Amino acid sequence: VQGDPVFMRRVNGWFTIFWIMMIPISIALGLLSSVAYVSALSLWALVSGHWSAWQAARVEVAQQTEAQKLEQDPIEQRVVNEVLKQTNLSPSNGSTHVEPVDNSIVDVAARLDAIAEQLADLQTRKSASALA
Repeated sequence: VQGDPVFMRRVNGWFTIFWIMMIPISIALGLLSSVAYVSALSLWALVSGHWSAWQAARVEVAQQTEAQKLEQDPIEQRVVNEVLKQTNLSPSNGSTHVEPVDNSIVDVAARLDAIAEQLADLQTRKSASALA
């Protein structure tokens, strides 16, 4: 339950509303002159304050652990490793040119070249018609 931030936000929101409503009720009933009541409120304030600080520290520890995990094993490297594992690609050795591994990649590259040529042709036509 404490790990669910939505639930905890709702619970703390309702506690806040409850204690705001208790202010005029406490004044109207004269409870503020009661030592036991004021002592109970003080104890509740101490407990809830320390509990909130403890929860915040738990979140900070979790964030720090996650940051260290990402620093040691960056997501970019995990994505590259997964791509290499699921495809026939291999890491390049400093070369920017990657040879296609199978025919489907060659077909895609040929299609992309054809599309690029068509786009260039359309751009040329558009420029020519704008000048005319």
